[in-house]
Amino acid sequence: MPLDPLRVIEELHDLERLTGDVNGAQRVCWTPTWEQARQWLLEKVASLPVDVDRDEAGNLWVTLRGASKRTVLLGGHLDSVENGGWLDGCLNVVAALEVLRRLCEDGTPAVTVTLVDWADEEGFRFGKSLWGSSCAAGTMDPDEFRVLSDRDGTLLPSVLAAHGVDIDRALGARSRVRDVAAYLELHIEQGPVLESLDLPLGAVLGTFGVERHVVTFTGQRAHVGATPMALRRDPVAGMARFALEGRGIALRHGGVTTIGVLEAPDGIPTAIPAEVQMTFDQRHLDQLTLNEMLAEAQAASKRIAAEEHLDVRWSVQWRIAARPFDADLIDLCDESILETVGRSHRMPSGALHDAAEMAGAGIPTVMMFAQSLRGLSHNKEEDTTPEHIVASVRAFDLLASKAVAYVVRCEVMPRGSVSQSSRRPEACP
Repeated sequence: MPLDPLRVIEELHDLERLTGDVNGAQRVCWTPTWEQARQWLLEKVASLPVDVDRDEAGNLWVTLRGASKRTVLLGGHLDSVENGGWLDGCLNVVAALEVLRRLCEDGTPAVTVTLVDWADEEGFRFGKSLWGSSCAAGTMDPDEFRVLSDRDGTLLPSVLAAHGVDIDRALGARSRVRDVAAYLELHIEQGPVLESLDLPLGAVLGTFGVERHVVTFTGQRAHVGATPMALRRDPVAGMARFALEGRGIALRHGGVTTIGVLEAPDGIPTAIPAEVQMTFDQRHLDQLTLNEMLAEAQAASKRIAAEEHLDVRWSVQWRIAARPFDADLIDLCDESILETVGRSHRMPSGALHDAAEMAGAGIPTVMMFAQSLRGLSHNKEEDTTPEHIVASVRAFDLLASKAVAYVVRCEVMPRGSVSQSSRRPEACP
């Protein structure tokens, strides 16, 4: 069975029709529509010589046994956000399915190759992403997830139980990645960089680290007409100055900074507000640089607060370390793209993916990006041209073959190593 990228496009459209509506994809995890997508995948692999099972966290594993138990893992996720796009997550699953078909036809591979459909990558229903991969990586904290509820007030543990998942046993999924020697993930970019460069594909260097805080400037509520400008303690003025400082910090360091939520809780048109709150999100691929960005932002906020006669306080909302990918696998990804389309581009991922959890667990990891039209994702306008989807499937298949040969050729450094850039020229056990 030769590789058939056009079949990938047909099956993606089949899945779109099955699990979407006029508003977009509706494969929110832990819902009947998501289970319907899972059943669709099970029907697709039923005729292949593979083992299929679910782990303790609800991840679905489709395994083609090789001559060695060392494993090349092809990752993806069928779940979507509500009213999502037709490619986000499921492109990796359907493309990996096509790679498995080709490998099955070629006979027993030198190493085991497995497709994993991670459960609840998006975290849409309960507000916390990367459930399945964080369980496999061992970073999931049951107590953090235990208290999560959806917009109807239903607690996550009860929903998990309805799908056969016990939150207190979910970390048992760690055993599934014990023999993984390489993790590969194909994904749409979800941003505008590749399109701006007129490039179809990119090799991903890693996922940004994130420092997200709530920053609060506190001043003095006062009448807008009776309080002279020079005598005001206006938190909006402090916030405005700080927003521009934050933008400059990001530009200087090559990172990104975003104020996503901004509010004055007691604001009215005729009063200077007493307080202004904002979410302040900073991201960078290099952890040390991200730490510098945070320190500079905190110092700037204190200086501005003093100059504006305000108080300022910071509280952590969420953070995750930068996750650089494996240098050797990045090279193989780059080679695969060049051999497929003649041009490549190395770039970071500003969005988080399951690949971040795998890299954080010390598993050699790389991602490949396919161009996103207009940089849009998480909505029904998400799209990638057919020719770029075809190219991504061909390049991803080539990457999988190179990764299999690589695992056979050399033994990866122990998981958790500080550096994964050097390799011993010894055959894998």
